[in-house]
Amino acid sequence: MPIEYYSIETSSIRGGILKRPAPIPKSRSGTNAFTCSFEVKNFDNFAVKIKRLGGKVALEKFAVPGKCWQGYFLDPEGNVFGIFEVDINAK
Repeated sequence: MPIEYYSIETSSIRGGILKRPAPIPKSRSGTNAFTCSFEVKNFDNFAVKIKRLGGKVALEKFAVPGKCWQGYFLDPEGNVFGIFEVDINAK
């Protein structure tokens, strides 16, 4: 069976994304793999857009003190991902 794989390379990171090789975990089972988080300029604006496009909140926005605002979402297929807004004043 061929593996669907996408290579990602930047000036400092090499990696890739693999299509899910197993069934989607049952609802509310938590993550069972690495969870990607993406830096955004404005957490609240992106959260609204994610929900408007069918995403759901998995873990509400919270402060990582002195670092950022972080939160986690489920995409329409149930995949968990995070977004964060850098803010050294986060408390």
